[in-house]
Amino acid sequence: MNRKYFFRNSALALTGTVLSGNLLGQTPPTQIRRATGGTKNIIFMVSDGMSTGTLNMADLLMQRKYGRRSSWLRLYDEQRAVRALMDTASASSLVTDSAAGSSSWGGGVRVPNGKLNVGANGEHYMPILQKFKAAGKAVGCVTTVPIGHATPAGFCINNDSRGDMDEISRQYLDLRFDVMLGGGADNFKATTRKDKTDLLQQYQKKGYTVVTSRDALLRQPVTGAPLLGVFHDGALPYALDREHDTALQQQTPTLAEMTQKAIEKLNTYPNGFVMQVEGGKVDWGAHANDAAAMLYDQIAFDETIKAVVDFAEKDGKTLVIITTDHGNANPGLFYSNEANRNFDRLHQFKHTNDWLLNGINKNFTVAQVLERMEAAQGFALKKEDAALLLKNYAQLDEAGVYNSGHLPFKTLAALQQSYTSIGWGSMEHSGDYVELAMFGPGKELLKPFVKNTDLHQLMLQATGVIAG
Repeated sequence: MNRKYFFRNSALALTGTVLSGNLLGQTPPTQIRRATGGTKNIIFMVSDGMSTGTLNMADLLMQRKYGRRSSWLRLYDEQRAVRALMDTASASSLVTDSAAGSSSWGGGVRVPNGKLNVGANGEHYMPILQKFKAAGKAVGCVTTVPIGHATPAGFCINNDSRGDMDEISRQYLDLRFDVMLGGGADNFKATTRKDKTDLLQQYQKKGYTVVTSRDALLRQPVTGAPLLGVFHDGALPYALDREHDTALQQQTPTLAEMTQKAIEKLNTYPNGFVMQVEGGKVDWGAHANDAAAMLYDQIAFDETIKAVVDFAEKDGKTLVIITTDHGNANPGLFYSNEANRNFDRLHQFKHTNDWLLNGINKNFTVAQVLERMEAAQGFALKKEDAALLLKNYAQLDEAGVYNSGHLPFKTLAALQQSYTSIGWGSMEHSGDYVELAMFGPGKELLKPFVKNTDLHQLMLQATGVIAG
C-alpha cells in the first residue's frame, strides 16, 4: 500500500486514535472515536451511472410488465424517504468519473478524475470504511462489477490510478474488511494477474473465507472470518442475460443475494456496520446505449433496494442511502404514435445488445443476424438495417468505454430507436444533478440540495463517529 496507519493502542477498534498519513506526502493525523449517534448501521446504495431517465424508464417498465412500481419510486409515493438533488462534479471536471465520484463520498474531498482518494498534489484522504473500521464497526462492499473497480475502491483505499485493479485487490488484503463480494476474479488469480501472484491463496492464509460460486456463497455459514467472494472474471453478467442462462444462474449470485448474505454476516457485529452496495453494470449498459442491459440491471438494483429497506424497516437502526455517482448517456423514452407499444417490446427481451453483438461475426449472413436478433429480443430489424449492422463487422472500429471488441453498439442503438422509442444523448457520463434518497434514522440530516462530498460528513454525523 502507498499509505500506512499506525495505531496507538489496542483499544482503537472501540474508542482509539488512528494516525493516517501518506509516507510521501503526509496529511495531518486523524483522530477517530465513536460517540453516541442515532444510526447504528449504514447501507449506501449506488446505481452507478444512473441518469434520471434510467430511473424513470425502469419504473415504467416494472409497472407495465410486472404491475408494480419500483421500490425507489414507492418510497417517494409513500413519503417514507427524504429526497434531494446532488451535485456530482469532481476536482478536475464538472463531469465526474466513478473514481472521483466515489472518492467524494469515501474521502470527503473532491479529487481529480481517475484517482481514488488522492488529491492533485498527492494528498491522501482517509477512506470512510477505514474510518468506520477504526471506530469498531464492521464494513464491506458488494458490487456487480470487479470488486477492485472504482466505486467500491473509493470507499476503501488510496490509489493514484483507478485502473490498477490488480494492486487495488491486493490493497484490500491487509485491511481485513469483513465482506467483499463481486466480480473481478481475474484480479485475484495467478493465471490472470500481471505479477502471477495467487492472491486468493494469500487471502486464505490471512484467515479469509474465500468463495467463488453462488452455491458456496449461499451455503456459507456466518463466521467471524472476513468473507471474500469473487464469482466471475471481470464484471458479473448483465441481469437479463443471467436470467436466461442456466449456467450463469448457477455460477453467479444476484446483487440482492450478495447483499442479503452480506447483511446476514455484518449484522452479527455488536457495534453495527457500514456497507456499500453497487449496481455497477447500469453504468456499463448506459455506456453501450444498451437499453435492455441498463434497465434490467436497474430493476435488479431496485430488487436489492427492497431487500435492504425491508431489513432496515425491521431493524429500525439502519440508514439507507440510495443514489448514483453521476448520470450517463441521458437516455429517455421519446414521443411517437407507437411509443407505448414500442416501449413494451422490452417485455419480450431475453438478451442484451451485448449478448447479441458478441455472437455475430463477419461471416454471418443478413438472415442469420435477423434470426439471432429475433431470438434475443423478440423482433427483427428490416433487412437493410441488418445489412447496415453487419457491415460494421468488416472492420470493427467503434470506440467506447468497456467496448474492447469495438462492437457496433452505437449503430445498433440508433437502429433500435424506431422500435423501442428509446433515445440517447451520448455514450458518456453527464454533469447532471442526480437523485438522492434516504430512509431510516439520520435521513433528517439530508438537505434538499447537496454536494457529493457532503455525504461523507453526513454518514459520520449520523453514526456519531467523530473524525478530525
